[in-house]
Amino acid sequence: MKKFLIVGLGNPGAKYTETRHNIGFKVLEEIAILKEASFETLKLGDVASIKHKGKSVILLKPNTFMNLSGKAVKYYMKQEDIDIENILVITDDLNLPFGTLRMKAKGTDGGHNGLKDTQITLNTPKYPRLRFGISNTFSSGRQVDYVLGEWNKEEQKELPERLSTTAEMALSFTHAGLANTMNQYNGK
Repeated sequence: MKKFLIVGLGNPGAKYTETRHNIGFKVLEEIAILKEASFETLKLGDVASIKHKGKSVILLKPNTFMNLSGKAVKYYMKQEDIDIENILVITDDLNLPFGTLRMKAKGTDGGHNGLKDTQITLNTPKYPRLRFGISNTFSSGRQVDYVLGEWNKEEQKELPERLSTTAEMALSFTHAGLANTMNQYNGK
């Protein structure tokens, strides 16, 4: 059975739960609800195992904090013997309008510390990633406050639908493949 690792980037702890930077955790929680799975705190993160269309999927929310995400990604890739093309890292993206989804086979870290650490730890930028747009509506010098800030009222209204679509997209990656999923969902 083909195995996949879906990693949602975020920061552990109640004070970060509803922040923009934790969208990766939120997407994984949505998948867990859909698949009636629960997370267990294990080494380097909260982990849930699901089955989806004949595939075995590990959901990982690293507890290493955003800037050290790569350590947890690498550990579970090795522990579960998962090939790099079968991992998907879900993260927030300041360069995309709110709720816009973009999946890629590889890319730069785009200034995102979680992706930067993952790239350094895996020693390659060639791993699939799914970016969730959080927009960049903050004043100069306020980026940290913005990404660690909570969703505004307008975003909160749209978030449930966006989470549902993002969860579908992540699961599609495991059974329809990267190219088909990109064609169906990118930009939506």
